[in-house]
Amino acid sequence: MRETVEQAGRATAQLMRGAALALVSYLFVGLLLFTALATVLVVGAGVLPETVLLLRRMAGFKRRQVAAWTGQPVPEAYAPLTGELFERVRTATWDPGTYRDLRWLFAHFGYGLLLAYGSLIVWSFGWFVDGVWCGLLRRPAVVLPLVSRLADLDAAWSGALLTPSPEAQRSAALAERVEELTVTRAGAVAAHGAELRRIERDLHDGAQARLVALSMRVGLARRAFDKDPDAARRLLDDAQHQAEEALTELRHVVRGIHPPILTDRGLLGAVRALAASSGLDVAVDADGLEGEDVPRAPAAVEAAAYFVVAEALTNAAKHSGSERAWVELARTAGRLRIVVRDEGRGGAETPGAAASGAAAPGTAASGSVGAGTGGGMGGGTGGSGLLGMRRRVAALDGIMEVTSPAGGPTVIEVELPCAW
Repeated sequence: MRETVEQAGRATAQLMRGAALALVSYLFVGLLLFTALATVLVVGAGVLPETVLLLRRMAGFKRRQVAAWTGQPVPEAYAPLTGELFERVRTATWDPGTYRDLRWLFAHFGYGLLLAYGSLIVWSFGWFVDGVWCGLLRRPAVVLPLVSRLADLDAAWSGALLTPSPEAQRSAALAERVEELTVTRAGAVAAHGAELRRIERDLHDGAQARLVALSMRVGLARRAFDKDPDAARRLLDDAQHQAEEALTELRHVVRGIHPPILTDRGLLGAVRALAASSGLDVAVDADGLEGEDVPRAPAAVEAAAYFVVAEALTNAAKHSGSERAWVELARTAGRLRIVVRDEGRGGAETPGAAASGAAAPGTAASGSVGAGTGGGMGGGTGGSGLLGMRRRVAALDGIMEVTSPAGGPTVIEVELPCAW
C-alpha cells in the first residue's frame, strides 16, 4: 500500500506540473493574439520570433517532463531562428515545429487540466476504497493506481503531439550537421591561418635572418680574401656556422608542418620517439598498430594524432608536476583512438572549449594546454594549446574530451575517423 501511495503521489505531482503549464499556456494565448496583431501591423514583426522562441521553451519543458516520467526522450526538430529580421520572421512562420507546438499548446490546455482534476477525484475515492480494500481485505490497490494511468496518458498524448515527423527530424539533423560543419570549417580555417602565420614568423625571424647574416659574412670574406686571408678564413668559419644554424631552423619549420619521422617510422614509432624525448617517464601502449601488415592511417590523421600527443606531453612536462605519463593508441573499426594521461595537479580550464564539437559530455574540466601554470596537461588559463588541438581534431570530424578535476589526473581522449 505504501508503494502504491508513493507512486500515486509522484504521478499527482507530474499531473499538477502539467496543470500549471496548462494555466501558463492560457496566459500565453493572450501573448499569441498580441503577436499576431503586431505582426499584421508590420511594426511589431520583431515580436514574432521571440514569441516562437518562448513557445519552444514551453514545449521543451514539457518534453523534459515527459522524458523524466517515461524514461524516453522526446525528440525535437526546429529550424534555427537566425539571420536578419525578415529571415527570422519567415522561419518562425513557416517552420512546421511552430504549428506542432501550437497544436500541443491548445490541446494541453484542455487535457492537462482535465487529467489533473481527474487525479484529485481519484484521490478522494482512493483513500477510502483502497484503504478498506488493502487494509482490511489485504488485496492489491485498485483505485490509486489510476493516478499513474492518468500521468501515463498525459505523457503519451504530449509525446505524440510534440514528436516531429521522421522527415522533420531528418531535416533538423541535417541542419544541425551543416551548422556543426560550418563551425568546424571556420575553426579549421582559423587554425590554418595561425599555422601559416607561425611558419612565416619562424622563417622571418629564424632562417631568413640567419641566411642574411650568412650572405653578409660571405661578402665580407670575399672582399678580405686578397688583403687578409686569416680574417677571410674566420669569416668563412662564421658563415659555415650560420649555414648550419639556418639548416637547423629550416628543419624545425619542416617538422612543424609535417614531421619527417612520421613518414619514416609511422605514427607508433613517432609517438615512441616523442615519449623518449619528453623528459617524463612515458609508457606507450598500442592496440592494433604493430606489425608489418597493419595498414597506416591517412597522413592527415597521423599528423593530427602526432600533434595531439606532442602538445599533451610537452605541457605535461612543463605544468603538471608529474613525472609519469601514459599514452594509448588503439585502432578500432573506422577510428583511431588516442588517450594521453598524467597524474598532475589537474584543475585545468580551456578558453573556448566548446568551440569544437567536442566540448564533451562528462568532462570534469577542460584544460588549456598552452602557456600558463598549474594544471596537468591543461596548464592553467590563458593558453591556446587545447583550443588548437580541438581545432585540429574537429577539422577531421573527430571527438576530443578532456577530464581534469582539481588534484588530477588530467586525461585527454581523442577519436579520429580513419579509413584503414
